[in-house]
Amino acid sequence: MNYEQCYRKLISGHSTGLGARGLRFLLGIASKGYSFVVRLRNVLYSKGWLKAHHVDATVICIGNITTGGTGKTPLVVWVYEQIISNLKSQISNSPCTILTRGYKATQDPRPKTQKYSDEIAILAENCPGATVLVNPDRVAGAIRAINEFGAKVLIMDDGFQHRRLARDLDIVTIDATQPFGYGKILPAGLLREPVTSLKRAGAIVITRCDQIAESELDDLETKLRIIHPDIVVARSIHAPVRIHYPDRPVIPTKAGIQKKGESMDSCLRRNDNIEQLKGKKVFGFCGIGNPEAFWDTLRSLGCELIGSKTYNDHYRYTYESLSGIYNQAEHLGADLILTTQKDWTKISHLIPADKNLSLAYLAIELQFLTGKDQLTSLIEDTLQGKIIKRPD
Repeated sequence: MNYEQCYRKLISGHSTGLGARGLRFLLGIASKGYSFVVRLRNVLYSKGWLKAHHVDATVICIGNITTGGTGKTPLVVWVYEQIISNLKSQISNSPCTILTRGYKATQDPRPKTQKYSDEIAILAENCPGATVLVNPDRVAGAIRAINEFGAKVLIMDDGFQHRRLARDLDIVTIDATQPFGYGKILPAGLLREPVTSLKRAGAIVITRCDQIAESELDDLETKLRIIHPDIVVARSIHAPVRIHYPDRPVIPTKAGIQKKGESMDSCLRRNDNIEQLKGKKVFGFCGIGNPEAFWDTLRSLGCELIGSKTYNDHYRYTYESLSGIYNQAEHLGADLILTTQKDWTKISHLIPADKNLSLAYLAIELQFLTGKDQLTSLIEDTLQGKIIKRPD
């Protein structure tokens, strides 16, 4: 069990014993201090005693109120697609830049020179044409995006707590499986700030709605509307769309395109691979904020999850760790090794060529169950400057 799993077990109350109770007591004391600082900072910004910096561009922020994976990255991709495709007529010839603080990445946005972290690599791959600008100082990043790249629209990734940069719209993601981080502020829980901070947001996107009961979703939405009665609330799922296999040279066959070194069964599976997972023995691994959601998704596809390996979020894989994964999977008789796209960005160059067992990632996309039209209209109104900006 890695340290993140141990930490979640501790703060959730699943760890018992005198030592665990003592640690939770200490974390509770630290949480009070952290909470005071966060609340004070929010008051200072709300009263205008700390100034937010306005820039000459439309700023749309995608964030959350808890740590861990809530599904921000797929939402950033969706918002980008809305701006570039569906709302193109509103921002014709207006470049869009994605601002991100970049976990363990450099600040150079040029694809050939930038050392991408996992989320940044996904954004660069899934948002063609966008400049992905990495800078923990969002104000400096915004100014550079405008001055150097001519940006008129800025999508700020993971910036709900970064209030120095004024924004025109805040969209907050909330994971349906753990919406309020055990109800406590860091480090006693996973909340970055009080849930009442949602009053600053213009919209909430509840993610992974397929992993809890409808009645629980209704209760969650009721709680959210008590905090902010007028907010737009959308429900979404992370829908698996395909299995992505390693790229190998392709050769034509009578049945179609087949990759060199790939069996005909693999070729057919690649063309219709989601359904072909049913009954397959799969070994899964990941290093993400919410690993249980990934395991649940794999099981929902009808495969037999015969083994799994969980790493810390943003884990940096090595040849040794990947070799250990292969050895475990082969020992258990797996038909396939599956991971997430986020993990794939860090292991694709490490895959050994002498292994017969296939390794692939599960590609997902954000799909809305409810609220998509309202959210799209809110984004369009923001781009047109029609909405009344909330106080910073």
